[in-house]
Amino acid sequence: MSIVGDKNEIQQLIAAGQESLAKGRLPAGLVANAEVHKLEAQRVFGTCWQFLAHETEVPEAGDYVVRYLGGGSIIVVRGEDGEVRAMANSCRHRGTQLCRTEMGNTSHFRCPYHGWTYRNTGTLAGVPAQKEVYGVEMDKNEWSLTQVPRLENYGGLIFGCLDEKAAPLVDYLGDMAWYLDLITKKTQGGLEVRGEPQRWIIDSNWKLGADNFVGDAYHTLMTHRSAVELGLAPPDPKFASQPAHISLSNGHGLGVLGVPPGQPMPPFMNYPREVVDGLAEAYGDQDHADMLQGTAFIHGTIFPNLSFLNVLIGKDNKSMPVPMLTFRLWRPLSHDAMEVWSWFLVEKDADEEFKQQSYETYVRTFGISGVFEQDDAETWRSITAGTQGLLAGSQMLNFEMGMGVLTSDDTWKGPGRPLSSGYAERNQREFWGRLLELLTDSGDANETGPQLRAQSLTGADEVA
Repeated sequence: MSIVGDKNEIQQLIAAGQESLAKGRLPAGLVANAEVHKLEAQRVFGTCWQFLAHETEVPEAGDYVVRYLGGGSIIVVRGEDGEVRAMANSCRHRGTQLCRTEMGNTSHFRCPYHGWTYRNTGTLAGVPAQKEVYGVEMDKNEWSLTQVPRLENYGGLIFGCLDEKAAPLVDYLGDMAWYLDLITKKTQGGLEVRGEPQRWIIDSNWKLGADNFVGDAYHTLMTHRSAVELGLAPPDPKFASQPAHISLSNGHGLGVLGVPPGQPMPPFMNYPREVVDGLAEAYGDQDHADMLQGTAFIHGTIFPNLSFLNVLIGKDNKSMPVPMLTFRLWRPLSHDAMEVWSWFLVEKDADEEFKQQSYETYVRTFGISGVFEQDDAETWRSITAGTQGLLAGSQMLNFEMGMGVLTSDDTWKGPGRPLSSGYAERNQREFWGRLLELLTDSGDANETGPQLRAQSLTGADEVA
């Protein structure tokens, strides 16, 4: 079978991937396949909820940022009425892009081609020489900017979806919402974005970033070995292995991890006292606060391409470890290239000294030139190259970790299906399983697919 092939061959490859995943195998040809990439654009990014912006990026009326959805440029703007909208960055006259800057503040958007002008709500406000060339009866409302059909906000995170029939965002997130609360609602004021999102391009397929963050704690000791040698991470081979690898619906998943027994660790990720003292009140329950108390490392992916990392780490080998939080988007550019968007977020209610220390920690570790970020980027680039070609593309990749070995953690206080070790690959199998469901000809698995896939892949991990 060709690893590129026609439509029938691609569907055969996808079907083979679905069958082999149940056994912990994945055809390497699915990783960075140009024809699969075309299907993803339509069936994944055309139907799933995707992150666009944080509400603090557009705090005032007229504030806007330019983002991407379904392969196109999108304006996310807070209108004069205070409502946040998202609309195509495309004039309704000839399709010219209206915004040439990535962010700003404006009451109107004016097309540089013929001067059609739109309010920041998207309504067409002015057309040069309208009476003479279109007549007084021109219905401007018919020619408003095209709105993203579904736009919802969860905990300050603004998501858009191009599928008008998609389930509400809270249903799409499912139990992931509980864990989003864990990292976004530590204080009454919530989070704020500090600085602009960093962006860079990697010669890598987008799925590799999502796969890594959804469940791969196992790579830490080897991929980030230089950080271990610098004293930024412990040398224990079980570092980042406990207590839980948590599988959720819809291809979402995460790890909530502490440190091995005997390793010193500050409680509550070493957040400052003004944050810790108000945790239970901010969360609205004790379970979230109790979970944070013994946690040092939270990583996860919201399917398809939004990942997050909340980690306690030092900015260098001499500094006290500080918690930092980043959200990152893996924006596909082609089958073998992606643009990474990386946001730094911090608690609004924290003091300025902590915010600055946390930001510096982010920049030095997981910013564009950060020690850990460079390690990951090189690995994903290597995987993309290493799964190309007739020979390498025809082999099976091993996704068996944890199958028949790990047990379910019955003491876990959070939702989902937790395994007793972060060294597992069930989340990765379910991420790929959800992707392949959406890529099949029958395609639409929005109602039953995630549950069926979870049931088919869960039992293989757990032992009595």
